[in-house]
Amino acid sequence: MAALYEGFTLCGLAAGQSWENSGILGIEPGRDADHVIITGAGNTVTVYKVSDQKPLGSWAAKQGQAVTCPAVLHGQTGEYVAVQDSKVLRIWRDEDINFEKVFKATLSAAVSRIHALPSSEPLVLFQRGAVRQLDALLAAPQQAVEEVLSEEEVIRWSSCFLEAEQPLLLFSTEKSGECFLYLQKLSPNVLHKYNIGSEGKGVCPIGFTATLENKCITLMCLYSNGCVYKLLVSLHPSAEGEQHLPKSLLMKLPVSEGVLHRAAIACLEEGHIAIVGAPPSASTGDRDFLCIWNTNFQTLQASKELPGGAYGQLWCNAGKLYVTHGKVLTVLPYRCEKSSLAAALGKLKQTSTQEVTSSPSVLNWNSFPHEEAALEQKTGMRTRRSKLNLKSQATLATSITQVLEDIKGVSREEVEEVLEPFLSCSPVSPQFQLGLAHIAMELLKRCQADPGFYPQSVLARLAQTGRLSHSSCPGFLMLALEKRDYFLAQLCLQHFPDIPEAVTCACLKAFLSVADADLVQVSVDLEGVSLMDGPGQSLEVVQNGFSPVLLEEDSCDVQLTPPKLDQSSSWTDVSLTCPVGLKKSALLNEIIRSSYSESFLLPHLKDLSAQQVILFLQYLQYLYVRSSGDVYTQLPGLRAPTMTQIMDWVSLLLDAHFAVLVMAPEAKELLAQLHRFVRSQVRLYSELGKIQGTLQELSKIKKEQEIGLYSIEVIELF
Repeated sequence: MAALYEGFTLCGLAAGQSWENSGILGIEPGRDADHVIITGAGNTVTVYKVSDQKPLGSWAAKQGQAVTCPAVLHGQTGEYVAVQDSKVLRIWRDEDINFEKVFKATLSAAVSRIHALPSSEPLVLFQRGAVRQLDALLAAPQQAVEEVLSEEEVIRWSSCFLEAEQPLLLFSTEKSGECFLYLQKLSPNVLHKYNIGSEGKGVCPIGFTATLENKCITLMCLYSNGCVYKLLVSLHPSAEGEQHLPKSLLMKLPVSEGVLHRAAIACLEEGHIAIVGAPPSASTGDRDFLCIWNTNFQTLQASKELPGGAYGQLWCNAGKLYVTHGKVLTVLPYRCEKSSLAAALGKLKQTSTQEVTSSPSVLNWNSFPHEEAALEQKTGMRTRRSKLNLKSQATLATSITQVLEDIKGVSREEVEEVLEPFLSCSPVSPQFQLGLAHIAMELLKRCQADPGFYPQSVLARLAQTGRLSHSSCPGFLMLALEKRDYFLAQLCLQHFPDIPEAVTCACLKAFLSVADADLVQVSVDLEGVSLMDGPGQSLEVVQNGFSPVLLEEDSCDVQLTPPKLDQSSSWTDVSLTCPVGLKKSALLNEIIRSSYSESFLLPHLKDLSAQQVILFLQYLQYLYVRSSGDVYTQLPGLRAPTMTQIMDWVSLLLDAHFAVLVMAPEAKELLAQLHRFVRSQVRLYSELGKIQGTLQELSKIKKEQEIGLYSIEVIELF
């Protein structure tokens, strides 16, 4: 999971800027995580303390001169290094006031960028591709530098790394629509060149980000058509000379029309990337967003709209994202959890050992056509199987395009006829999954534009395929709630693996608000409930196993309304009636079984009213009493919630609404019963702790001799 927190404005942008120039040339790390160096596109360099949102020092070149690349901090000397008018190095300290009087050195060639490393000399990248360390350059500023790049080849992006205390510089270039990648090593001085090809006319890379791990650089490229590709660059390539570097499709952003012009990408920790300027869904229109995506599972984790439009600039430093939009530079703290299936989908669903379901189809996300083609080009072989796969994928792509055309403007019955043969084939391929998402979004947009059009059966079939997710078709579940289609909402909760916590709470609020009488004619899947659930069905349970008698100190300090619980009885020795109907029970059980992350769910639970919270707690209490009377602590039904899931929701509701519940008179009896249960559990574990020593002594006893089938022994423990 990932989250974007409340942002703040660090500084304003200079007035009169165009979409091609925000007024900020670059942002580099300062002396610690709370300091950054901001270089203006004109002639200023400013050091900011981020937490205080104020500048600590600012330097400016005189009129007619310009700072032409982002200033950096020399990690070893604590000095700032910048380039003025492409060829003049400037070096100064915090105490220097007049920029014109600081150290300067004129170089023999134009500089593209300076890169700082924490424990090494900064690297200077020249516009023609040569690389020098700063100290070697200062020793002879007018030294000749070689021209690595060919004519008309231009540097588009660069980044530096430190591997085994040795600096590395990676930079990309472009010439006549073709893209190249260079890896420069300084010890020894070795340059590797790669050709990453092109994606067709009008499609070009507009953003790069790279990370170094296990002696391999992972480069991610954002293309103007919304595709994000991954390239692996080995630090020790086997071949020499220019090599072709295959790339694999990592994910496809939902770009509905046209191409991306102002977008940027940044690699975050734990398998997440941040992208600015690309929409989170095809239905967001012309608005600009900052989004965090999980690359392992291709799911949208967080998004934030950027008022005023984005400039396509994004920097990441010390757990904060810096983005320019409108007239300001905004800082947005973020957090990413470990990129595992449990973290990407939220809290893992706990399934019963008795649950018998068909094995879900598992897609190989590394088998995109791009990767297969790259592998074939590398090996020079194309098997019969790969040819058939490519042919079937091309046929599938044509079929999806035809279906999208056929469902436009036709009636609900005709939509069902068109989609029936397509949904019946259901091949296991990422392309089919993306095609389903496009079809779902097309139907969703039409439902929103035409209130009279609602193909309920088709939408239910799409949800039941198990190939859709909230990220691929946002708004699908909210449409079901808007249309009061509780069956479709239930299907989405069952099959969508990445429903945001805010949407989960919206479903919970809708389920608690609907009357049982309104659900009589609604078709609901009742696998998660048994016939014992429902209004008027009473339940009398005596807890299985040890049930400690509560002593006088275990009583509550509140007066309970009749029927009053006897102080000597167990918490579960009570008669309860299910507070909701059978169909509402099934809907609420889907909420209890849903995936979530507690830190993201808790704020949205506070939107529930006191009456809704009390009703849900009463139902959870009913489920818990039923579970506690079962030796397997599992309710009947294939999709019934487990004991752990029930108690997790009880804890969440009490955390979110405890103050309100304490003040509500109708909640006193419920809270008192919960209080008695907690004391009972404490007493139980206290008694179990008393026999811990006895059990430990039993484990220490050694068998001295063989014992027959029947014997009477005296064991002395103490």
